[in-house]
Amino acid sequence: MSLARLHKEPLSNLPYYKERVDLAAAFRWTARLNMHEAVANHFSLSVNEDGTKFLMNPNQVHFSRIKASDLLLIDANDPETLSGPNAPDPTAWGLHGAIHRNVRHARCAMHVHSIHATVLASLADSTLPPVDQNSAMFFNRHVVDANYGGLAFEEEGERCSQLLTDPKVKVMVMGNHGVMVIGDSVADTFNRMFYFERAAETYIKALWTGRPLRTLSDEIAEKTASEMDDYPGQAERHLAELKAILDEEEPVYRN
Repeated sequence: MSLARLHKEPLSNLPYYKERVDLAAAFRWTARLNMHEAVANHFSLSVNEDGTKFLMNPNQVHFSRIKASDLLLIDANDPETLSGPNAPDPTAWGLHGAIHRNVRHARCAMHVHSIHATVLASLADSTLPPVDQNSAMFFNRHVVDANYGGLAFEEEGERCSQLLTDPKVKVMVMGNHGVMVIGDSVADTFNRMFYFERAAETYIKALWTGRPLRTLSDEIAEKTASEMDDYPGQAERHLAELKAILDEEEPVYRN
């Protein structure tokens, strides 16, 4: 039996094993895409019905080294979370804890300071216009936070979470900060984060040319976004392919 196959066998003593594997794969691929930032940034995934218990990366561990067994299991309603021996990063707790308490439809949340999304977050107008098919995916589906208030400790995290209460809004451009992406699953959220960064890159580079932009009409942009919302199975296949590559090249992520 191959090493990759051995690593596909569930670890019976590890709760939420499948969810952990998916999240670990997302961390490692985010590092491969250079969308991480040193040992900062954080992803989380709800594992109970009301979304208040969630998996999250341990404090100050590089995305490229995270394994399924490394992920912390956190209760968003536990005020003693930061006092334990394996406490998460305080800003991760402030931001993700608030989202999982207040935004029930946010089953998964991914926060990065990826280069192009952060450039977008630095502009006076941080809205992503529909200048191509990828950016049209986010038409009327992202919100801009124009009131950055410092590191996302508990008060700031609570404020940010209120901007994601509309179920149609799946991306928050965090002005002067980065981007927060939410979704129904790891696959759904990672796929959205990937495409938002690609769309932001296209837009930023189009601005570099200094030439007029060809912007889609609101009607066509909404039509495209709706079609992408209902596109069958693409996010799941995307993550499955990434996991297949990791199974061959670094199957330790499943441990």
